[in-house]
Formats: sequence, C-alpha cells, structure tokens
Amino acid sequence: MLTPRQIERVVIAALEEDAPWGDVTSEYLIPADAAATADLVAREPGVFSGGDVFAAAFTLTDADITVDLAVSDGAAFGAGDVLATVSGPARGVLTAERVGLNLVQRMSGIATLTARYVDAVAGSGARIADTRKTTPGLRALERHAVRSGGGHNHRYSLSDAVMAKDNHLAVLTADGGDLTGALRRALAALPHTTHVEVEVDRLEQIEPVLAAGDGTARVGTIMLDNFTLDDLRAGVALVAGRATIEASGGVSLRTVTDIAATGVDVISVGALTHSARALDLGLDARVSGADVGA
Repeated sequence: MLTPRQIERVVIAALEEDAPWGDVTSEYLIPADAAATADLVAREPGVFSGGDVFAAAFTLTDADITVDLAVSDGAAFGAGDVLATVSGPARGVLTAERVGLNLVQRMSGIATLTARYVDAVAGSGARIADTRKTTPGLRALERHAVRSGGGHNHRYSLSDAVMAKDNHLAVLTADGGDLTGALRRALAALPHTTHVEVEVDRLEQIEPVLAAGDGTARVGTIMLDNFTLDDLRAGVALVAGRATIEASGGVSLRTVTDIAATGVDVISVGALTHSARALDLGLDARVSGADVGA
C-alpha cells in the first residue's frame, strides 16, 4: 500500500512546508563543502516503521546523501540502538533532519502502540485493525505503520467497501422504512465483489441485517459498536459464523484482551492512529568534526 509515489508526495510536501525558501541557518552557518555523518538513535525501546520514508526526506533534499538502514520495518529495538546512518553534504543532512525525524517518530510510535495491542490479544484469534481516523494526508504512512506493528488494515477509503454506519441506517429508516429491505436493495445493485459491512448498536438489529442476504449477496461483516462484553458474547452466538464479527468502540489496552475473549473476529481501534505518541528517536550528527545533536 505504501508506494514510492505516495512517499514522495508526502515527503516533498513536508520539505516544502519546513523550508519553503531554503534552510537559512544551514546555508549561512555551514560551509558548502562540509560533510556530515549522522546516526538515527533510539532514545527508548519500540518497533520500527518508516525506514523508506525517513530515507526519502534526505535523498529528496540532496541526491548525494546516502541512508543506510540498520533495521527493517517491523523490527523491535532497544534504547540506544542505531537504526540508520545518514551520510553526505552537511547542509542537506541538517535541512532534512526534522522532516525525517517527524515522520519516522510518528510511524514508529504507531507501530509500537499497535504491537502492544497485538500482544494483548495473542492466542485469541482476533485481529487488531485500524480505522479511517488517520491524519489527513498521512493515511498511507500511518496504515503502513499499523502493519509494521503486526496489525491489519480496515478499508482504505470510502471507495473500497460499503460500510453502513449508524447515521446511514438512520437515514435509511427515517420514514419508517424496513432495514432488511433497504439493505437487500443495496445488495442487489452492488457488484458481487463489493464487501458490505453494517454497524449495529443493539442485538435486535443483527437478525434483520443478516436477513438481507439472499444467498448470492450478503452482509459480509457486522460491526458490534459499543457492546458490553455480555452482549458481544451474545452477538457472536447470534451470528453463528454467518458473517465476520467486528467489535468497535470503548477499546483500550485495558479492555482489549477481554473483548478478544468474547470470540469476535476483528477489533478495530481508532487509537492506533489518532492517539499514538511519537516515539523518541534522535539524530546525532558529526559535522566537520563538531558534534551536533537534534
């Protein structure tokens, strides 16, 4: 999902934002022929993500800069580990460092948090998945970071699948319309390859949703939104394998293990992307014999 084109788009926009008319400090303080070597160093343990993004910040700034990655995306590391080494013209290294750090810190923070959720449900059979609660413009990067942490991706965009949430259902049934009938009409019009998911917020909605299927087309996933643990277990029993069951709402590291134990197939966690803390990574550089810490 994370293509070179997507990386380039994000990184160029970030570089233009950070140095729209060049890096005045580096241009006036650093000699044009100065070279720099800088290590990306972990200040705390975590899971790495964003190596190609980090490298692009430097190579798109100056093609003479080289970046050697010491770890791969998805690798765990400890405090003090060197994760990458950057070498090349000092001006370019210093110009790109903040953009490179901002992106790799953000992505590694998401990967690290995701790995904690994945560990919390190990052995249950439940998948940890992200949501569309991503930073505008950074979805491809943040979704990649979730996978680096061992998680899975939900639909990428509104164009990828039908997902009828509470507001959609409220509009469909506003005039007293029949939920099963409305869903059945939609299923009949959709291509057979389009996945359909429906969110429900109470047990009584499950059977009408499932009844919309006609053998050729059906609701593939039912999201149980903000259900209690008891109702999650009841929902799993009601669906009885007729659809994939996703749990959402009220999910935290404190609750996710118990949610997984109810037998749901997927647990979607918005916090993976909207609440992940940037990991503390630093770039320690040596420029013409002088140490500079960023």
